[in-house]
Amino acid sequence: MRFQGLLGRAVMLAALTGLINVNVHAQQSASATAGQVYSLKLPAGGANAGTRPADQGSGSVQFIGTATVLIRYQGFTILTDPNFLHKGEKVHLGYGLTSTRLTNPAIDLDKLPPIDLVVLSHMHEDHFDRFVQTHLDKNIPIVTTKEASEALKKLGFTRGYGLSKWDAVEVEKGDARLRITAVPGRHGKDGMQALLPSVMGSVLDFGPHVGTPSYRMYVSGDTLIYDDLKNIPQRFPGVDLALLHLGGTRILSTFKVTMDGKDGVQLMQIIQPRHAIPIHYDDYDVFKSPLSDFAREVKAAGLDRQVSYLAHGETYTFKPNSR
Repeated sequence: MRFQGLLGRAVMLAALTGLINVNVHAQQSASATAGQVYSLKLPAGGANAGTRPADQGSGSVQFIGTATVLIRYQGFTILTDPNFLHKGEKVHLGYGLTSTRLTNPAIDLDKLPPIDLVVLSHMHEDHFDRFVQTHLDKNIPIVTTKEASEALKKLGFTRGYGLSKWDAVEVEKGDARLRITAVPGRHGKDGMQALLPSVMGSVLDFGPHVGTPSYRMYVSGDTLIYDDLKNIPQRFPGVDLALLHLGGTRILSTFKVTMDGKDGVQLMQIIQPRHAIPIHYDDYDVFKSPLSDFAREVKAAGLDRQVSYLAHGETYTFKPNSR
């Protein structure tokens, strides 16, 4: 990222978040600490209409670039953090702050398969760029933070599900079920946290049984390591696959706001996933910790067999694990 202006301008990143919540049907969960549960019913004949919704066969994660992946399983097609700019294009963060993309996405936005819903970790343009803001279907359901949901409403998106920590969305599509829970994430340390958008990690539980999902996936979001992350494996043990946002992003080359390679391994040790895939690295000039940093730390920790590395466009396939 090319940063212009003084640190006083950099801290104005907080202005990029929104302030109006989307009205959706909600009910309190049985536990006061578990958060609210929202309901989303998708048409059975929507995306992936040709697949058997409750099929217990293989699923896939396709890496498009930066934090953008396509998750396909049990008839659902889910897009995360949509960013479809091309090499040389910039994201504008306001107040003179810009970032230049160094790579191309594996797929262009208009070439995507039909999407059931979007999971958006937070509202920064390298996760939801201006092209996406203009060209993405305004009626697509987007599961995100409350702040981001309100910003999306201002942009004309009509189906935002704004979650606080431990809130969840229960998604129904024909016979298929999916539960998406917002889990802790923090974009900056100490004073910097107040100047950056709120971030959520996500746990995706596929299958009708909340306690014993057929497959459990964790998406870290742009977080740093902090104590609240230890609550995730306590509430959601047995994560099958973790998607880790890396990059070691630094503001003014000083303030780290996403995990570097060492942090990524530490998060693996906290979450204890059966498998992990690194994403969100090497795509923007603000990313200061290359993928090789993570690969070196993984090898040193003896975790090689638990990690798959995907080039842009490559796909990781998985099958449900017995529990």
